[in-house]
Amino acid sequence: MAAASGWIARPMTGFDTETTGVDVDRDRIVTAALVRRSAGPGPAGPSSQVSAWLLDPGIPVPAAATAVHGIDSATAREQGRAPGAAVEEIATALVAALRRGEPLVAYNAAYDLTLLDAELARHGRASLEERLGSPVAPVLDPLVLDRAVDPYRPGKRRLGDLCAHYGISTGSLHSADADVLATLDVLAAIVAAHPELGETDLPALHAMQVDAHRRWAESFNDWRARKGLVGDGATTHWPMRSVQPVAARSAG
Repeated sequence: MAAASGWIARPMTGFDTETTGVDVDRDRIVTAALVRRSAGPGPAGPSSQVSAWLLDPGIPVPAAATAVHGIDSATAREQGRAPGAAVEEIATALVAALRRGEPLVAYNAAYDLTLLDAELARHGRASLEERLGSPVAPVLDPLVLDRAVDPYRPGKRRLGDLCAHYGISTGSLHSADADVLATLDVLAAIVAAHPELGETDLPALHAMQVDAHRRWAESFNDWRARKGLVGDGATTHWPMRSVQPVAARSAG
């Protein structure tokens, strides 16, 4: 098998969070991980450098969230970092990767990146876009890419579902570092199955995902309306939406 080439063979940085819930405006980060993969698939295999954070979110961790990621309120309170300082470190590392020209890889990026920006606003810190001086890009989202290249495949598309579909062996998901490693492996598998993605330059691939996600979200929201479903639908913004600054609720 020929060694991979193009952007998939160059360094990239993956990002994931585990949180108190799914509301990006109100919930908080409990754990986060950045994984810098120094090379794509090839004879020597990839090399990964992991940075991880445990935060004290400043609010109770609901039992339902603990059941997912294993961190309870006592552990977060006793062992977690002050959230303002921690999200500053996370944002600094993430922006540094983008400034190095590395794509940012995140599964369901619109959730994790928007939540991080909301945390930064909560603690009076500059947003990702303010730090970069430009929109957050390029971002690669295996969820968006998988929907784009295989839109009619039945079944769910959670990270574990895509790992199973693409034959990715995983340990226990739902820790931030394990989820990032799995996300990077899924991205490589999608590109191997659809080589045209690896042949597309990163700015064009980012723009393609913006359009693909918007089309999917509009279609999904239309389906919800036809079913008479209430509540928030899918955001059409990708890889993130803007958040409103809010007063800091805990010292950083």
